Amino acid sequence: MHLLRARTLVSLIAAFLAAVLLASCSSDTPHDRTITLTFIRHGESEANAAGVIDTSVPGPSLTETGEQQATATANRLKSNGYDGVYASDMVRTQQTAAPMAKALGKQVTVLPGLNEISAGWFDGRSVKIAAATYMVAPADWLRGDTDFSIPGSVSGAEFNGKFTGAVQRIYESGNNKPVAFSSAASIMLWTLMNARNAKDSLATDHPLPNTGRVVVTGNPVIGWTLVDWDGITSF
Repeated sequence: MHLLRARTLVSLIAAFLAAVLLASCSSDTPHDRTITLTFIRHGESEANAAGVIDTSVPGPSLTETGEQQATATANRLKSNGYDGVYASDMVRTQQTAAPMAKALGKQVTVLPGLNEISAGWFDGRSVKIAAATYMVAPADWLRGDTDFSIPGSVSGAEFNGKFTGAVQRIYESGNNKPVAFSSAASIMLWTLMNARNAKDSLATDHPLPNTGRVVVTGNPVIGWTLVDWDGITSF
């Protein structure tokens, strides 16, 4: 009798372990899910037209040209089947996202983590001096010194943490093909800091124009792969 019970117990344990192993092999856990995330830079803003660095929140609106760019972008890309629309805290990104959201019949989810990198002391200065002022610290971030801060603003670690947090929120939404509207520096820097195959030279050789886009695939666990940098697909 004891031997029979022991054999029965062993059989039950074996069956249980087999079921657990089978479930772990076949289940689609959130960590296994890979998404395609598209970032789109906002259309021309009033600050862009004036040639001024403006990273204030909520910041300037789109110009008439920027509004036209937003509409054209929605018309061109709506067939991609985006299943979620996101934008930063800034007026210009939300205005750019609006035509896409309308075309897809969706609401825009606002995530402050998608905001442009604050220019700190250099806000309001001419974009002509951005490379020698605003972008000095971000250049160091790409070389691995993420502790370096933009004067009066964030360090690379702080920026990356905030933007990555927004990407995590997007991932956890369950969307598989989301589109997020943000700003040039934040899109480019986050991509270069996080996509395993991205080359730093993309930012200087091919800076994102208004309504330019970047596409990455992956997830927060396995990481991200760059698949499209505004038309460039070979890295």
